[in-house]
Amino acid sequence: MAGEAGSGALRELILVVAVALAGLLLAMVAAFAPWHATPVGNAPAGLVELHSPGDPGSGPTVAHVG
Repeated sequence: MAGEAGSGALRELILVVAVALAGLLLAMVAAFAPWHATPVGNAPAGLVELHSPGDPGSGPTVAHVG
């Protein structure tokens, strides 16, 4: 049964593999490309600011009343 597949099945398989590779390439470009540009050039990727629990700015900004 599987040996009876013609060139149409091979073309479809090649197309599926090509689309999968293109998607993988786009995902890698999105993952590893610089996210934002600055006037000086590419900025280092800094997503969050880290604060330790003892920092004055790490608590709530509004006091809880109630």
